[in-house]
Amino acid sequence: MFKKFDEKESVSGVQQLKSSVQKGIRSKLLEQFPYLESYVDSILPKKDTFRIVKCHDHIEIIVNGAGDLLFFRHREGPWMPTLRLLHKYPFFLPWQQVDKGAIRFVLSGANIMCPGLTSPGAIMTQAPKGTVVVSFIIV
Repeated sequence: MFKKFDEKESVSGVQQLKSSVQKGIRSKLLEQFPYLESYVDSILPKKDTFRIVKCHDHIEIIVNGAGDLLFFRHREGPWMPTLRLLHKYPFFLPWQQVDKGAIRFVLSGANIMCPGLTSPGAIMTQAPKGTVVVSFIIV
């Protein structure tokens, strides 16, 4: 399912962002993730330099000056946080808890269906259609 990432084969270009583009991305991220507002200065400091890494298959990744991967997107879609960033700030996305019976299927890469979210042991948080959410399982 997942192909090993090889920098020489997968990366097609790296571009340092101008401050005006950084501001645009920052405002778009705040619009998309309103809970991020109080932590945006620690995630995307204004004085830091950011780069966009362009990969094959139209994937773009935001990288900070230290080389940490922060957000990615496919084509012109919504920005999505990396798992490492979600582990540091797990609260800025709405979350859905999946029941234990869905563990095997989710780990295999299946889409999460309604029965996995409405059965006992599952918790659904209200979110508008098309919103990026975090799904997790408590074992």
